[in-house]
Amino acid sequence: MKKTALTILVIAALAFTGCKEKPKTEAPQQPGMPAQGQMPPGQPGADPHAGMKAQEIPAGAGQQGKVTQTMNSGGYTYVEAANDKGEKVWMALPEFKVKVGDTIEYPVAPPMLNFQSKTLNKTFDKIMFIPGIRIVK
Repeated sequence: MKKTALTILVIAALAFTGCKEKPKTEAPQQPGMPAQGQMPPGQPGADPHAGMKAQEIPAGAGQQGKVTQTMNSGGYTYVEAANDKGEKVWMALPEFKVKVGDTIEYPVAPPMLNFQSKTLNKTFDKIMFIPGIRIVK
């Protein structure tokens, strides 16, 4: 009986000490996650669009307009364009080189109302956030 109890205690002690995990010095980094010490997307203060680049819009994939105003701020390009009916629309996209007078093609997206840009200190009555534009040559 003493032998059985002793054997069970030895097995339990070995199992207990063998199952302990060694302390990790660094958390494993998952693909697509920021490195340790960086702000993950979606956290307050993090820019969810950091590193995004404007996409080239294929011909015929949107509406056309002539650029009437443009400005860059906070990693975005803000563009105001007038369509052939003279209606003006504001759009924001990842930073892109465009100038006043360029004819552009842009996708149509649902507008955001009363959007306040903190970096420009400006409120847009109506603005579309789009992935990119195409300069019509």
